[in-house]
Amino acid sequence: EGQADLLESWGARLADILADGGRLLAAGNGGSAAEAQHLTGELVGRFLDERRPLSAVCLCSDTSSLTAILNDYGADEVFARQVEAHGRPGDVLMLLSTSGRSPNILEAARRGRSAGLQVWAMTGGAPNPLASLASEVLVIPARSTAAVQEVQLAAVHGLCAALDAALERDAAGSAPARLEVSA
Repeated sequence: EGQADLLESWGARLADILADGGRLLAAGNGGSAAEAQHLTGELVGRFLDERRPLSAVCLCSDTSSLTAILNDYGADEVFARQVEAHGRPGDVLMLLSTSGRSPNILEAARRGRSAGLQVWAMTGGAPNPLASLASEVLVIPARSTAAVQEVQLAAVHGLCAALDAALERDAAGSAPARLEVSA
């Protein structure tokens, strides 16, 4: 709840980026991978209301690429190599991690920064290496992995609500409305 302004900001900026032909890349491991996939599904499909599909790629969903990269380059490269392939300057790389310490997520953040992507993170308690590498971070100060993942889901939905509201405002040409986040 204390970071609703960050989700509003992300939603508004992501709406602009996607409307201008940019894309969102997302990745995570385990439950965070499921949340990354959930986020991209909401953007390519829809969140609540009907709208055009938005460009979002989940880097943990393509098992053929994942296993080929893992086999040929090692675990640290499974997301970084895809970031290099799909990311363009100005795109957003959303990294989700409960610990903020996974080597493959950290390498993706480094590669994203090098390629000119905006690196945003949703991570458990900070400080941690991912929070240091990301240009912006939503910190979830929960004590358990499960609790961090539950809040990640709420944050994903908050981000989608903020993005959809920004798209609606842009289409209507009206003033921004305040995002309401409830648990």
